[in-house]
Amino acid sequence: MSESKLLEQRIADALTGAGTKAEAKRMFGGVAFMVKGHMSLGITNKGDLMARFDPSRHEEILEWPGAKPMTYGHGNMKGFLFVDPAAVGDKRSLDRWVKLSLEHIDRLPSKALKATKGAKKAVAAKKAKKSRSANR
Repeated sequence: MSESKLLEQRIADALTGAGTKAEAKRMFGGVAFMVKGHMSLGITNKGDLMARFDPSRHEEILEWPGAKPMTYGHGNMKGFLFVDPAAVGDKRSLDRWVKLSLEHIDRLPSKALKATKGAKKAVAAKKAKKSRSANR
């Protein structure tokens, strides 16, 4: 199993162990774990952990072992950091990042799940059928 796949499984296990239901989604060449519809943790295509947390703690968390700024365009993204995989090599250190992220996500409202293309087609077909019935 590749290092990224192993880290992916460890994150999934840590989230489950924390009593959290998470959905793994492939995105940006890596994987993101969605909690309550929000990106919580992930793995980049380079194998780094990505963690989301309360932006007001950004400068503090940036000092944690292995933390690296997450840049987009010309600036750092407050409340998001990359973490060197070596810094989350044991359960305790990974659990620390998981807990940090879940504390923030738990304070956010749940996002509605987006309908898939198949679900959208089914709703459209149902509306069309209803409209045809009403016009008879």
